[in-house]
Amino acid sequence: MHPDQSVTPTRWRVRPSVPVLKVTGAVVLVGLGLLLGGGDPVPIGVTALAAAGLLGWAVRDLVAPERLAVDPAGVTVIRGFAGRRHLAWTQIERIAVDNRPRLGLRTDTLELDAGDSLHFFSRHDLGAEPGEVAEALRAAKFGAGRGAADPA
Repeated sequence: MHPDQSVTPTRWRVRPSVPVLKVTGAVVLVGLGLLLGGGDPVPIGVTALAAAGLLGWAVRDLVAPERLAVDPAGVTVIRGFAGRRHLAWTQIERIAVDNRPRLGLRTDTLELDAGDSLHFFSRHDLGAEPGEVAEALRAAKFGAGRGAADPA
């Protein structure tokens, strides 16, 4: 499939407020551990460990805020902590949105099936609704496919 230059490169990234909330949550956890721990090292250690996890998660958001990008040749997804992987349109078998109840709320998750790998993105990962991103990806994939069929 030859890329169609009419596909507009687009990027989806974590909103800047998300890592700020994670860092704030880590600070609050440490404060609660110190305040309510009463000198006992176990609750202080548990809250410090949870805070370290939140800080690591916030660092990922700061180091690699861009989770998904589309261009004429395919999509680029985040891989591992902050790596990237480019998937050609021919590798993407399915673009879907999974809607499930979680913690009493309905949540949407964008799913990209690339045959040998699955990639999942939440609204917080994308900074947009997964359904809207799925439609944009389908339109880009269709546009790239149409461009390959049209002789230039």
